Amino acid sequence: MSSPRESSVLFRHPWRNVRRRALRQFWRELAARIGSERSGEWAAICLVSDDGELRALNRRFRGRNYAPDVLSFPPANGGPGEVAISFDRAMAQAAEFGHGVEEELRILMLHGMLHLGGMDHETDSGEMAQAEARWRRRLNLPPGLVERRRA
Repeated sequence: MSSPRESSVLFRHPWRNVRRRALRQFWRELAARIGSERSGEWAAICLVSDDGELRALNRRFRGRNYAPDVLSFPPANGGPGEVAISFDRAMAQAAEFGHGVEEELRILMLHGMLHLGGMDHETDSGEMAQAEARWRRRLNLPPGLVERRRA
């Protein structure tokens, strides 16, 4: 059983050509670093699955019938925050933007983690875009989701 402050990644996608250990470490470090900057360390769970599962989650929780690249579910009742990522979308976006799938998964993890921290690019005045760009530079990642959508 995970401790209340432990963060982890669950891979429910059959593709094995990603460095899962490195991605799990990145997720834990991201949770610790962003958590300490925002409101103190918090636990966060990340699910990496396929378009089918992301479509089902999106339909169930947001009433939208498509597979998004990332969904975020803020912490409730002292539990961990949760992020779900579509590996299928990550592969397509990595090819579209000319970088590796692991890099795209890191971009999606960062985006989801910022949402867990209470940020929302759909309703704010650019604060999430600025935070994502700042973190992207710190982590040496290519342009993030908000920046790509604005381009």
